Formats: sequence, C-alpha cells, structure tokens
Amino acid sequence: MSIQPKLTRFDLTMIIVSLVIGIGIFRTPAIVAQNAQTPLIFFLAWIAGGVVSLCGALTFAEIGARYPAAGGFYKIFSHCYHPAYAFMLNWVLVITVSASNTGVALIGAEYIAPVILPQSMQGDTAIKIIAIVILTVLFGLNFIGIKMGARTQNLLSSLKILLMFLLIATLFFVAGAPDAAPVKQTGTGFNFFYAFGVSLISVFFTYGGYQHTMNLGADIQEPQKNIPRASFIAIGIILFLYITINYAYYHALGFQGIMNSKLVAAELAGKFLGSFGSKGASIIIFISVLGFLNTSLLTYPRIYYAMAEDKILPPIFKKVNPKTQVGEFSLTVYYGLMVINVFFLGTFEKIVNYVMFIDSVALASAAATIFILRKRQKNEGYKGYTIKMFPLVPLTFMLLIGIVSVNVLISDFTSALIGFSFFVLGYPIYKLMRKMDFK
Repeated sequence: MSIQPKLTRFDLTMIIVSLVIGIGIFRTPAIVAQNAQTPLIFFLAWIAGGVVSLCGALTFAEIGARYPAAGGFYKIFSHCYHPAYAFMLNWVLVITVSASNTGVALIGAEYIAPVILPQSMQGDTAIKIIAIVILTVLFGLNFIGIKMGARTQNLLSSLKILLMFLLIATLFFVAGAPDAAPVKQTGTGFNFFYAFGVSLISVFFTYGGYQHTMNLGADIQEPQKNIPRASFIAIGIILFLYITINYAYYHALGFQGIMNSKLVAAELAGKFLGSFGSKGASIIIFISVLGFLNTSLLTYPRIYYAMAEDKILPPIFKKVNPKTQVGEFSLTVYYGLMVINVFFLGTFEKIVNYVMFIDSVALASAAATIFILRKRQKNEGYKGYTIKMFPLVPLTFMLLIGIVSVNVLISDFTSALIGFSFFVLGYPIYKLMRKMDFK
C-alpha cells in the first residue's frame, strides 16, 4: 500500500514549528550561558544560530521540493551518494534522535511532576513513569491515524506558540534584573572563539529539526509548493520567538540568573505571576514537550518505510494501514526504542553532544546534495522553488555546521567518538541486511 498525501501546508508549518521548538529553548539557554560566559557571546550565538538555520531551512526546502519522498532524509543520501552511506547515517540517527527525544520526555516529566505529585514522590522512578506514560499516550494517538496525529499537532503547536508569547510579554510587565557582572576572565584562559564555538553546539541543537520534514515528502499535498512556503513561515516564527524569548530571560533574570537556572522558563513565569505563574508555565511547557514528541512519532518512522523500500529492512516496515496511513509496525518499533532509552540515558548535556556530532555530519552531507540534484536535474525542466544567492546559502550552512562538529570533538571527545562508532558499525549491519535479501 503506497502512502497517500494527507497533510496541508498549515499542517506542515505546525509540524516544522514543533520539530524545532521542543524543550530546548526552555532548557538550553542555561547551558549556552555557561559556555558563553558573557552576554555578548550568548546573544551572538543565538543570532548566528538563527541565520545559519535559516540558510539550512532554505536549502532543505529546495531539496525537499526537488525530491519529495517518504523517508526523504534517508532517500536523499541513497539517491545522491550510496545506499550504504544512507543506511549508516540514518540508522545511527534513528538511535540518537530517539535518545534525544526520550531526554525531552524526561525533562517534560520533570516540569510536570511538581504540579501533579507531592514532593515526597518526585524521585527518578516517578519521572521515568511519567515519561513512559507521555510516550504511550502519543503513540496511541498516532496509531489512530496520521491525520489524527496532525490535528493533535496543530493544537499542541498553537498552545506552544501562545506560551512563548506569554513569556515574551514579561518584557513589558517585569522590571529588569540588576544583573551581576559577567563571569570575569583572567590571564589567557578565556578564548572568545572557543566560547562562541562551544555555545553554538547547544544553540544548533535548539534550532535543529526542520530538515526532517523531508521524511514526510510523500504525505504532503503539492510538496513542490507547500514544502518551501511552510518552511519560510515556520522558520520566521521560530526566529522571532527564539531571539525575543532569550532577551526576555536576560531582561527578567539577568545573565547570572540564566546561568544558574535549570528550568529557566518556569523561573521567568514565576517572576511574572509568582508561584501560580511558575506552575502554569510548567504545565504549558509540558504541552510543548507533547507537541515535539508527537511530531517525532509522525516523522521518524517514515525512515523505516524508506529503508524497507530499498530492501534493507524487512517488508513489514513498509506496510501502511490503507485507512489510517500509519506504518503501524514502524511506529511501534520507534516507540519501543524511546521507552527503552528511558532507562539508559545520561544527562541532558551529554545527550546534546552525543546527538550533535553525528547530526551535524548528516546535515552537512544532506545539504551538499543540492549541488548533485541541481546538476542531475539541469535538463529536466524543474520549475519548483530554488534558493536565492546560490551557492552562498548552502555553503554558509555547511561551513558553520562543520565548525559545530569540530567543537563537539574538542569539548566532548568521548560523546563524539560514541556517535562515530555507531556510524561505522552501520556498515557491517548494512552488508548483513543486504545478504538477507528482503523481498
């Protein structure tokens, strides 16, 4: 059963918003501030991340319009490079992304636990149980049908945007914080470029996700028109929200306040509305987590579908319910991976580094396919969206993504090595899958 397009431009816009805006903007500003050590580097990192992400979104909008396919983030590597490289990157991405998404579920559980549980019950076990319940409910909603998943997504994304506007409103109602002096640097120990580069790791993690709309290429109505337009609208919304909410954090909490905060968004809301505001923010941030995880369950199982089409996975991964348009087995496997990860994850910061190294390699490789696609389709009369200022836009994106990879290597070599080891391990697994000769 082939996939039928069910998603509208509005559906796709809301999906992109939730692919990008997960828990990161409510958590990573503290990590960025600790790495940046000065407000100047902090804001430069967020602005640079926004500009680079815009370049990436424009690049992937053209790639998605030129090559709309189910599991497109796998298919584009297979089409432009080699199926082995496609498998090696995507199999490890499915693992790392499921890990990072489980990390999001755990942080969402941390936010909601103080609201629904007494202090004596807010231990690690309770957090893990809440995370599993979150994943199970969303799994059930997506199992009903892709359109149900999209409707759930539209509601959750709208609530998420309203939350962020509520937090931004503190600029007008909360007095500015008398910020302590930025961390003082002595001697030659402080390196501006190193601090900026390391700050970009978490910033790019927070901006990332838009590229995986390619996995829904076969689900989108009029993809050549709707993928670029939805990307423009969604990234515009995200850029505005990210820059302004970070300034709201700085305005209300001060730079030291951001550095020393674990749940920075809840603290900002607490400044606005007291204890009620802090609990209210925790509830709506929890809703934001639901939106992000729901989007993940919508998009990533399509990678399994694409691999099964290439006969690298068993045919059952390609089976789609004709009524609901859900790959039920693929969705169940992805859900299972996230539940397993609940019991094996480390800290959120480690997850960021673990994911970002291999993800940045995949992003740079995927962006480079625009040059291959343009060359191959030169005489095919393509009339869809094309990037302005080509090749400057994709080259800028690829260059700065490469810088992020280098900084992950420098700042956390062990996490980068683990990610790379999984990537290399993908080759013998690919050869084994080929020998199994799935029909």
